[in-house]
Amino acid sequence: MSLSIGMVAVIVGSVYASSPNLTEFAERDQWVSAKINGIEGQQKSPYTTGPPFSFVYDGKPSADFLSSWKVERQSINIDNNREEHKIIYTDPDTGLEIRCVAIEYSDFPTVEWTIYFRNNGSKDTPIISDIQAIDTVLERDAQGEFVLNHHDGSPCLPYDYRPHKTELKAGAEKIIATSGGRSSNSDFPYFNVELPGEGYIIVVGWAGQWSAKFSRDSSNKLGVQAGQELTHFRLHPNEEIRTPLIVMQFWKGDRIDSQNTWRKWMIKHNLPNPPTHQLAACSSHQYAEMINANEDNQKMFVDRYLEEGVKLDYWWMDAGWYINETGWPNTGTWEIDTKRFPNGLKAITDHAHSKGVNIIVWFEPERVTSGTWLYENHPEWLLGMTLLDLGNPDARQWLTDHVDKLIKEQGIDLYRNDFNMDPLGFWRKNDAEDRQGITEIRYVEGFLEYWDELRRRNPGMLIDTCASGGRRNDLETLRRSVPLLRSDYIFEPVSQQCHTYGIAQWIPFYGTGVIRTDSYTFRSNMCPHTTACWDMRNKDIDYDSIRKLVNQWRQIGHYYIGDFYPLTPYSLENDVWMAWQFNRPDIGEGMIQAFRRADSFYES
Repeated sequence: MSLSIGMVAVIVGSVYASSPNLTEFAERDQWVSAKINGIEGQQKSPYTTGPPFSFVYDGKPSADFLSSWKVERQSINIDNNREEHKIIYTDPDTGLEIRCVAIEYSDFPTVEWTIYFRNNGSKDTPIISDIQAIDTVLERDAQGEFVLNHHDGSPCLPYDYRPHKTELKAGAEKIIATSGGRSSNSDFPYFNVELPGEGYIIVVGWAGQWSAKFSRDSSNKLGVQAGQELTHFRLHPNEEIRTPLIVMQFWKGDRIDSQNTWRKWMIKHNLPNPPTHQLAACSSHQYAEMINANEDNQKMFVDRYLEEGVKLDYWWMDAGWYINETGWPNTGTWEIDTKRFPNGLKAITDHAHSKGVNIIVWFEPERVTSGTWLYENHPEWLLGMTLLDLGNPDARQWLTDHVDKLIKEQGIDLYRNDFNMDPLGFWRKNDAEDRQGITEIRYVEGFLEYWDELRRRNPGMLIDTCASGGRRNDLETLRRSVPLLRSDYIFEPVSQQCHTYGIAQWIPFYGTGVIRTDSYTFRSNMCPHTTACWDMRNKDIDYDSIRKLVNQWRQIGHYYIGDFYPLTPYSLENDVWMAWQFNRPDIGEGMIQAFRRADSFYES
């Protein structure tokens, strides 16, 4: 869904370096050395020394034969902070090539990798199945227990991003997967495996259907497997596919400190085009959709915010600006409705730009409804006559060219991409028995290529990932975009406190909406990106309070890029306090937010 009225505020401050424990780097280097170089015979290693992935080939597990394949290793420096390692396995009989491309970070105890399968043979490969992009074993000392820290995704509920702790005792098994094909639809693909005094952050970057399994044996070992949920296919000659991205970060000491090392790594190496100043924006004035928006009232809203002394950096035009007859969900004709916008969106963007305000425009290109241009003119591009197949090169090329043209001609500064459907059933119905998983792979590859090309053609342009409010927030997606609306469950203060408590541990940049003018509700909704949804046609709103609260939010905004510390337990109950701290050790400053819930007995 979309959030269609109000002010959007984005804050990203200066990036600063991390200084993790040196033992974390030693552990990372030992692991990389074991995996890439295949070091054997160590007296004691907390890792298996084989490849960090696995698969089944022609009915046989890769552990049984991969060591007999031809192996080639390469390493190059990408920059001062990153070294790329490649390990390439080739089957001499069928020509199947497995390429593991790993990146080792010198400034963080972090390594990431992606696996590529390529058929260099002259005929189809045997069946490749059960690909695990990570398949490794973690070992602990006899004392203590494995604890899996994991979170809910964002299914539009009060408990979106809720944290969980699962103790993995001997014989325990925990399987976690997203649902419906959107990467954070039900569960979050970010995990922290905690041991006494140390642990491992493990993250799956896949804008599709992933699954992870944590299996504890009867001794002191924990098996970790994760990847695309279903893979069972042949590769045609010269065909290549990729797996999900996997990231591992090693830590010693305190788990919350490890989450802050992760936040710093996210800011420094992943956040796309971070602005160096605070940004604010406001959206269309229609509470449900933009179907009644037009050139005059869009200009009026920009002017009204500025008239009330609320500085805007962006004006947000949400769903419904395109030609449609039944409302904003009728998507698939990506042309401006000239009945309401006779001069296009350009008249509004020019007006906004003249006042120092940029423009956000909402798109939902992947979902197609009957009667629209795509539905009528290119049914061959649609899966189930509903999902635009981004794995189809012709469909992707048309979409890229068409959206890029709109961005340039209409003066759009930020591209907002929503996605209000589950694609998994459409992907799987399109697969033959011996090609299961291929449609999903091609779609995910195409989705990432689409965004990469938009960014290449529009340098510096931010992309907002929405997907019904936070349901596609995997790492690959967040390397290209920012979630301006972390959940479609908005406004209510207790849930918003809990959303911040959960998401801030993993994602340093996110947004939500505000619609009230009281300080408790406003501050419960404050986060790095704040969308204020006031109807500016109403001149009786308490604008003094709005100006005061927005100015306070701007004053503390730069703390959001600091370290995040939960100060109370997580709770949705209404009789407790909830508190956290954002800390900037680089400048010796920070802030605490503490909320006394309505039924709390304690006043201080």
